[in-house]
Amino acid sequence: MVATVLLVEDDPTVSGVVEAYLRKAGYDAVVTSDGESALQQWVQRRPDVVVLDVMLPGMSGLDVLRRRRADDDTAAVIILSARGDEDDRLVGLDLGADDYMVKPFSPRELLGRIQALLRRVERLGATSLLPTRLRCGPLEVDLRSRSVIVGERPVTLTHREFDLLAYLMTHPGEAFSKEALMRRVWGWEFGDTSTVTVHVRRLREKIEVDPSDPALVLTVRGAGYRFDGGVTVDG
Repeated sequence: MVATVLLVEDDPTVSGVVEAYLRKAGYDAVVTSDGESALQQWVQRRPDVVVLDVMLPGMSGLDVLRRRRADDDTAAVIILSARGDEDDRLVGLDLGADDYMVKPFSPRELLGRIQALLRRVERLGATSLLPTRLRCGPLEVDLRSRSVIVGERPVTLTHREFDLLAYLMTHPGEAFSKEALMRRVWGWEFGDTSTVTVHVRRLREKIEVDPSDPALVLTVRGAGYRFDGGVTVDG
C-alpha cells in the first residue's frame, strides 16, 4: 500500500524539490501552501505523514496541528521551522508533532525521517514477532491496532508517543538515556534531546493518574527514563 504524505509549504521552490523526492521514493504526495487548504486536505486524504511548515499564509502550521490533534487525529507530523525558532519547535512537539526539522534542510534527510516514521509504525504494528498486547494494571496497549486503554478509557497517542510507550513497556525496569531513546525510538544518531523530554511529559499526561508524580514512566536520576511496573504479555 502506497503511503500518503501531505506537504504543507508556501515556498514553491522548497515544495517543488521535496515533492519530487517524495514521488521518486514512491509516495503519494499531496502538496498545499496555506493553513486552510492544509486542513481540508488533511481531513479528505487522511495522510500517513504530514510535513508541516510553521509559517503559513493565514493560519499558522501550529494552529493547523492544534486543530487536528483536538480531533484526535494521529497522523505522524514533522514540523518545519526556521533556524533559531526553538520556541516554535517545542510548541509543535507539545501539540503532538512527532519530529521537527530546521530550515534550511536536506530533502534527502527529510525523506529519511519520513521513512523512519513509517518503518517504526510497521515494526510495532505488523510484525508477528511482537506480542499482541501489553498490560500493566489498568494500562493496556495493543501493538497491532496501536491503541491504548487506561481503565475503560481509550487514550489517543501520537505515533511517537505510542512508539515511546511501546518501547519502554517491552523493556520494563530498564533505564534508557535520552540519547539511547532517540536512537532506538526516533532512529536519530544525534539531535536535540528536549524532544524526548517533551514526549515523556505528554505521555505522562495521558497515562498517569498523577503526571506530576508518575508511577509508570519514571525519571532515573543521571540515567534517563524507565517503565516501572509488572508488564504482562499476550500473544
